[in-house]
Amino acid sequence: MDFSLNEEQLAFRDIVRRWVNAEAPKDWMRQLEADEENYPYPLWDKLKEQGFFGIGIPEEWGGLGGDVVTQMIFAREFARTAGGLLWTWGLTSFGGAKTITAVGTEEQKQRWLPAMAAGDLRVALSMTEPDGGTDVLGAMKTHAEKVDGGWNLNGAKMWTTGAKAADRLLVLARTDKNVEKKHHGLTMFFVDNKTPGITSSLLPKLGMRAMGSCSVTYDDVFVPDEDVLGEPGQAWYAMLPTLNNERIMVGAQCLGAIDGVLEDALAYAMQRKAFGKFIGQFQIIQHYIADIATWQQTTELLLYYVAQLQSEGKKCGVEANMLKMVATENAVKAADLGIQILGGMGYSAETDMQRYWRDHRILRMTPISNEMVRNTIAESLGLPRSF
Repeated sequence: MDFSLNEEQLAFRDIVRRWVNAEAPKDWMRQLEADEENYPYPLWDKLKEQGFFGIGIPEEWGGLGGDVVTQMIFAREFARTAGGLLWTWGLTSFGGAKTITAVGTEEQKQRWLPAMAAGDLRVALSMTEPDGGTDVLGAMKTHAEKVDGGWNLNGAKMWTTGAKAADRLLVLARTDKNVEKKHHGLTMFFVDNKTPGITSSLLPKLGMRAMGSCSVTYDDVFVPDEDVLGEPGQAWYAMLPTLNNERIMVGAQCLGAIDGVLEDALAYAMQRKAFGKFIGQFQIIQHYIADIATWQQTTELLLYYVAQLQSEGKKCGVEANMLKMVATENAVKAADLGIQILGGMGYSAETDMQRYWRDHRILRMTPISNEMVRNTIAESLGLPRSF
């Protein structure tokens, strides 16, 4: 099976690569990421100006079209320099837009998708419960009650990345407590972030600092009926088609990071001298770089295989989980070796190796921990459920 890109995809990749090199270089990404107090609005504006928020949104709704493979090409090329700042683009284009395209009404699509495609509407995903982590369903305390004309939303969420800059929050809440199974009775709300009763607080963290992950509380927040996505009580089923997309997106981000790590490692190995010769002549450095290149190749093959399955509408939940696990672990290993190759400069905030490591270490735990991924893979092979 051939996973090489066709001529149109290669042309698109080259366009994105030239734009990234010119408009989103690594030194600027370093500066933006370091500013934890400020969302990277200048980067958003550049993406908007180029029209990149329309990638993957159907043309009938103001987008540029393109399948999952096209989105992954962009994500990989952008993440090569942006690292975790990829989500400046990804939360809206790949999170909010994918969900609305999948389950939104025609009126909702008309109301929100053109604005997303134009870069005029920012989205944050508000899913994780304070006591939950991966156990979103078991820990679900955020709830909403039906009232005249809408719903009354109460609860709290953690790690809502980009909440302070978002126009809309995609919130998962329980609307029916009398259910047989935990995934029943859940509803998805697309909440206006200016609604009274919403409070966001910044959570300082190790990586992706400028993205501004927040804790968010919802205190008697009124959500009108027209801002409910999908059928009330059926949100889990509505979410399932988008879960694979999220894992594929993580895979693309990690592959882009590995590209960046390998690029910097090779450059440093050929200019840094020790003991009278370039360190790229040392066998151990060559072995490190060979390992990174191998992780790059294996991640690339798995990424495009799973993205192709998804674009063809084929079942690929297990494969998407495998991709997420392999890509995140390869990216962290590659960045760690990159730090080792650069030595003290790898630990310095003046280079990008430490940023690649910081931005991607979190992805071994989110959006699902790799331990849980292994559980689901084992279960798919016929082994008993372990959780």
